[in-house]
Amino acid sequence: MSEASRASAPSWRVRLPHTTAAVPIARALVRTALTAVEGPERAAADRDTAELLTAELVANAVRHTPGDEPIELVVELLPAPGGCQIEVHDDRPPAPGEPACSDPAVPVDPWQEHGRGLLLIRALSSDCGHRPTAHGKAVWFTLPAVPAQRRRNAD
Repeated sequence: MSEASRASAPSWRVRLPHTTAAVPIARALVRTALTAVEGPERAAADRDTAELLTAELVANAVRHTPGDEPIELVVELLPAPGGCQIEVHDDRPPAPGEPACSDPAVPVDPWQEHGRGLLLIRALSSDCGHRPTAHGKAVWFTLPAVPAQRRRNAD
């Protein structure tokens, strides 16, 4: 996608506390952002999936990032055909070769207490990954637009 089309897309950037309280705040913000833009001219992503995957990214950032620096949530609506990209920024730089979305060829042990969040992100998003930022990293996922007919039936 070109930088010009991304620049014109609506987006929200919010700093969240570095505590578990950030998870329900992030879920509510994502739901509000995706609900606020629904209309005939914009196809929104599945709100429930966006909330779930956002909660996973925010919980990982809180759990795996030391300190009390805020984490940042970025919700960006994508131009036609619609959908969204959600990023969670933290101040921990990515380790070399660190997979944000685990390798699909490596099976996940369903009995492990941790490690299934990234599997969910990989399975339910259309794309995901991570990138370094000036102050750490951003872990992101993209969700496609949900056809209007399917959204109406789900509501």
